[in-house]
Amino acid sequence: MRDHLVRSASRATIGLLIAVQATLTGAAWPASSAQPVLAADRGYAVDLARGGDFVAQKNLVQCVGASMQMMLNIIGSADDRSAGTQLRLQRLARSLSGPTRPGFERHGASVRGWMGGLNQLAAGPYRLVGTATLDEAMRTAAMAIRTTGRPVGLLVWQGRHAWVMSGFRSTADPLQDAAFDVTAAIVLDPLYPLRSRKWGPSPRPRTALSVADVGRQFVPRRSGTWPGGIGIDPVWSLASLSGKYVLVLPYRAEPVARLFNVAL
Repeated sequence: MRDHLVRSASRATIGLLIAVQATLTGAAWPASSAQPVLAADRGYAVDLARGGDFVAQKNLVQCVGASMQMMLNIIGSADDRSAGTQLRLQRLARSLSGPTRPGFERHGASVRGWMGGLNQLAAGPYRLVGTATLDEAMRTAAMAIRTTGRPVGLLVWQGRHAWVMSGFRSTADPLQDAAFDVTAAIVLDPLYPLRSRKWGPSPRPRTALSVADVGRQFVPRRSGTWPGGIGIDPVWSLASLSGKYVLVLPYRAEPVARLFNVAL
């Protein structure tokens, strides 16, 4: 990821985000207390995140650790933005990341480790989902947020970077109208306030991006980088996520995909 990044603010800016708080435990996480915002004439909107939930990644490889930290902040009742917690989360995700291609030394963490770390910390359950289109990914993410009250992870930059989707705007409440369309995704990019030479600026935390703007950085995962691959769910399918829009998706007992009558 280093090759794509340029500095748009001093590291001191990111350093100001660090706050010392208690070490993470493996206890179960309470559901978010954020409430949806309903407006009959303007559709439906919800954002699970609070003002203090955002955490910047402490270096150029810890986007997964920072995204996990933000997701735990959103799910939990208190915010932990400490560098020590982020490093522990990064190491946990890396330890669960699975195999790499021959001769490659992993510095970051994979989407598999991201999912596995959240589940190991009892923040889930989470699973990996790959969709064929951006609109399907946004609808699936919105339904998951609506049914679980938990944030969604987005694998952006063809699999090289991590974002958190904490909310959305849509034409209707997904639980009330199956024909809803997502009009915007509310995202937190741990790279902010930096930018990528290739992918452009990082959005300000909790920015509501149009689906078209999300799609400029949330694109299908590149092929051939994960030996063996993994499918929509390791129990149901071993089909590769290559070429798919990849989500780290919270779920309940009823798989989100089945709410859309999608064959698994």
